[in-house]
Amino acid sequence: MAHKWSVLLLLLAFAAVTVMAQRRRPTSTSTSPDEWNYRDGSERVSMRGVANLTQVLDNWRFDILTQMRGLLQNDHQSLLPDYARIQPLSEALDDLYKEFNALKSHLGDLTEKFGAIETFIDEVKANRETNTGMTPSQAAAPVPRTTGRRVLRKKATAS
Repeated sequence: MAHKWSVLLLLLAFAAVTVMAQRRRPTSTSTSPDEWNYRDGSERVSMRGVANLTQVLDNWRFDILTQMRGLLQNDHQSLLPDYARIQPLSEALDDLYKEFNALKSHLGDLTEKFGAIETFIDEVKANRETNTGMTPSQAAAPVPRTTGRRVLRKKATAS
């Protein structure tokens, strides 16, 4: 225990000496101490070096994004958290899944109802063609709608 305290005291003393030894950079009168003067030393900047650094950083960005995209597409479980451990999110996903399944079943019901309506419309068109003796192109002419509601009843299927 005494050894740990002596090492800690030595590190603390070293940090204090290092901080005291550092000299403050003189601040210019034109800028505030919190503001960085980007013009200072700009004439000594090598544009070739800046271009090379920009190219290196761009290559790194491309490589990092490529690796992340590959991991997300092929091994997303290693990057994303386990959502089952996050209870509110897990419940929200469960609710969303239940709602989706309810909408899917409701869509199935509507599809069945439209099937019955399509059958009824096909029968009405067939009856009009046989009763009036018109050709199918003549039968396609619009028929004036009657005002009022019509009740459609689902036919009983013999099973």
